[in-house]
Amino acid sequence: MLTDFEKGVLLGLLIGEGHFGGDGKQPQVTIKMHIRHKRIFEWLLERLPSSKLYGPYKHDNRTYYQWMMRGVALRRDLIPVLDSRPWWRIDEHSYERYINMKEKYRLGIEYADE
Repeated sequence: MLTDFEKGVLLGLLIGEGHFGGDGKQPQVTIKMHIRHKRIFEWLLERLPSSKLYGPYKHDNRTYYQWMMRGVALRRDLIPVLDSRPWWRIDEHSYERYINMKEKYRLGIEYADE
């Protein structure tokens, strides 16, 4: 179970660096960052062991890792955490992308207490 601090760090990473989407068949949440941030990815894997880390990749003079949660792991382990945070209050744009992903992939729409 994540602490409130850990939920806040996770949410901050997703607001700033996250992508909410999918492959047409299953939803996925992705964070791509330079390899200098490897410790952050390790931290995420420790707290969300059902997530995956891919890379490092090299593309256009960039070297990065890609962290991902998708499918059952996303539905079971990440969606409940994100639904419990009132983050539309601080970043409507990322929240809208999250809600669009949930609607497209028919993930239950729940809202944190207002």
